[in-house]
This record gives sequence, C-alpha cells and structure tokens, in this order.
Amino acid sequence: MKAFTHTTGRVAVLDRADVDTDQIVPKQFLKRIERTGWADTLFFDWRKDPAFELNNPAFAEARILLAGRNFGCGSSREHAPWALQEAGYDVIIAPSFGDIFVSNCVKVGIVPITLPAEQVHSLMELVDRENGSEMTVDLEQQTITAPGGEVVYFPFDSFQRHRLLNGLDDIGLALEHEPEIGAFERSHTPAVDTLALR
Repeated sequence: MKAFTHTTGRVAVLDRADVDTDQIVPKQFLKRIERTGWADTLFFDWRKDPAFELNNPAFAEARILLAGRNFGCGSSREHAPWALQEAGYDVIIAPSFGDIFVSNCVKVGIVPITLPAEQVHSLMELVDRENGSEMTVDLEQQTITAPGGEVVYFPFDSFQRHRLLNGLDDIGLALEHEPEIGAFERSHTPAVDTLALR
C-alpha cells in the first residue's frame, strides 16, 4: 500500500447526506473478483444524470472529495473505497462516515477525515464550481489548507494515521512485529512435526 503524507489537488463536492455503498458501487457489479477496474462503476446510476454533481467538469480529476454526513453508510462492501481510489480520490472529508467504510478506506490508503458539519459546509462554499479549486491535506500536520489559504486542523485516530503515513496494509502491520513473531516461533515446538509430512 502506498504511504500517504500529504496531497494537493482539485476538490469535488457531493453535498448529499447518507450516500450509501450501494450508490457508490451498485450491487450488479459485485460479481467481479478483481481488485481493479472499479472506477467505471463509481456512482454508476447517478452519473447517468447530466446534473449529477460529480459530472461537473470543474471537479474532473479531483483528489479530494467533500461529502455530506454519513458518507459510506450501508453494506460493508470494500469495493466502494476501491472504486473511489481508482477514480483518483486520496481524501474524503465529511461530517460523519459509516464505521466499516472508514476501516475499508484506511486499509487501502484513502484518508477519511471527519470535521464538524459547519466546517465541511464552509469548505464547500469556498470551492469554485465553475473553474475548480485546489486544497492541500497534510496528514503529518493534520491540517487542511482551504482555497484562499485558511488552515483547518483535523483530529485523526493515531493508529490509522500510523498505518497511512507508513503505507501499512494488514500484512504490513503484522510484519512490523516480524522479530517478535520469529522469536515466538523459535521458542515453541510445533504441535505437529512438519518434517514427518515430507
């Protein structure tokens, strides 16, 4: 998994509450087993509407998504963060998230930032919806630099921050303890004599 320290990029705004994972990646695509090729499924049904917010050319190639409350609620499908990441999003900022969605985001390297609703809406108001705007998110400093230069601090879980800053997926986390694991294995006789299986 790629480490995340900071990013500067275009911002997209999806000011809708309760965007569930079935809207992010509709269920008809879940027959696929590959980890790639999900970007085309992102908001598949909504994108058919020319007025859908993320069809706005000013939001093209956005790396940061400003969203409404309870983003990523619904089922636990990990395909939703896969699709968002493959579409280019590194950071999602919202007043609240579905709990499992947050976990799935962190596991693939997306930074889910929770801010009070009034702060999220203030950031949304600063985005130029005709020409586009950029923001900077710095996970090391835990700051967002908004269009216009205002700096906003955000809280972040220390364990999740460690994972993201160091690019650690679940296997990477286990390998951080490789010396201790090796010492444990050397100090314990296997329950089964594996040499007898040769």
